[in-house]
Amino acid sequence: MDQYGTDTEEEEQERPLLHGQQDKQVDRAPVCCSSRYGLALLSCYGFFVAYALRVNLSVAMVDMLNSTHHASDNQSDSVCPAHASPARPKHNHTASLYDWDSETQGWILGSFFYGYILTQVLGGYLASRFGAKWLMGLGILCTVVFTLLTPVAADLGAGYLIAVRVLEGIGEGVTFPAMYAMWAAWAPPMERSRLLTISYTGAQLGTVIALPLSGEICFYLDWTYVFYVFGAVGLVWFVLWSFLVFNNPGTHPRISERERVYISHSLKKELSSVDHIPWGSILSSRPLWAIVVAHFSYNWTFYTLLTLLPTYMNKILGFSIQQNGMLSALPYIGCATVAVLGGQVADYLRETCHYRTVVVRKAFSIIGMIGPAVFLVAAGYTGCNYILAVTFLTISSSLGGLSASGFNINHLDIAPSYAGILLGITNTFATIPGMIGPVIARSLTTNNTIAEWQTVFYISAGINLFGATFYTLLGQGTVQPWAVPRSFPHGD
Repeated sequence: MDQYGTDTEEEEQERPLLHGQQDKQVDRAPVCCSSRYGLALLSCYGFFVAYALRVNLSVAMVDMLNSTHHASDNQSDSVCPAHASPARPKHNHTASLYDWDSETQGWILGSFFYGYILTQVLGGYLASRFGAKWLMGLGILCTVVFTLLTPVAADLGAGYLIAVRVLEGIGEGVTFPAMYAMWAAWAPPMERSRLLTISYTGAQLGTVIALPLSGEICFYLDWTYVFYVFGAVGLVWFVLWSFLVFNNPGTHPRISERERVYISHSLKKELSSVDHIPWGSILSSRPLWAIVVAHFSYNWTFYTLLTLLPTYMNKILGFSIQQNGMLSALPYIGCATVAVLGGQVADYLRETCHYRTVVVRKAFSIIGMIGPAVFLVAAGYTGCNYILAVTFLTISSSLGGLSASGFNINHLDIAPSYAGILLGITNTFATIPGMIGPVIARSLTTNNTIAEWQTVFYISAGINLFGATFYTLLGQGTVQPWAVPRSFPHGD
């Protein structure tokens, strides 16, 4: 088959064995009512909670500030004409208001990432050694508990609120590494794109729903309910996760024998013992650093838009806070939709059309990084044509969803047994844009002019272009020699 190109002998040996002789021995287990797709849905719910708790403060912050020190809730001195919005209903406000200056607000909003970056590698290591179920569960539960304490912390002072947000970040920092480690034991190679995109679409859905819903909660109630509502949703998830999820198919009491055999056979040539972790080989792996650069580059644009898109909508396009939440969610709706559809297409190309994994990962990464860069720059030149601006921003984020089937799950291709550790390493670097990207962007948009925002978009696009190029040159799609089972000739 021409699509396979010129794989080396080593690559052929390391390719996951899910077709050919493998298919003759073990039939594919049905999707309907399967334990692996049940895990995908529950983990999707978990990432929904994680991201809802991450972004809700961005909206609630507007309602937490003393209005006498800030502009009106519904109008702003925007570059473009302001859009009409309904009057806010009058009701008894019992929540406190605060006189935090812009610098304090910045520290509060960014403090989450200072905790988040601390537990990435540790989370991957702990999940690989002791199992991912309780690490994932307790990590999100920690975030839920401190979210419920947010109103109390805010009343105590900005320093206490910053400390609570750092602790939330520490808890949530283990989630992605833990889930990658769990998928290493649950996801058949030819279903990885499908399962992981379903799982991680929860992050987009959490953003999509939390942004507008937080705005509505603040609009009709007050900001404290934002944290109570999403905290309660998180508690429900933890109960379901505790009783319905297990670390691997072998320990699941309700999995069918057919599915258990199917998963174990599909992974038996890939998983190896993690008693010894080849740190030297991991840190010197060029395919890993290709993922690091791509992940860092993609997140620069992602976090810049995640934290500053409402500001752009308000200060440039003239949308009120209530309208802002709905419009800011549109790009993430598109991203979530494309991510799920892209996962289906990626696995179809690998399994049915027999394209090499590396070709699929690189193609999806190129489109998922260069495409957003083009439309992001284009959005900066739409002026006050808000329909075109919102359309371009939505297309930009939607195309970014394709990267979910690109570099974003490549950890499982090159080292499934150490996927959690690898994700911890790449996500550590990928968290840095969340800490410095918005700060740099705000320093470049002090006057909130269209020209200043064009500069921000150009920087993000340039970083995306560099990341896509670097990954295309160095990325790989096969299990690396240091990550193959010990029984193989290449084992350590």
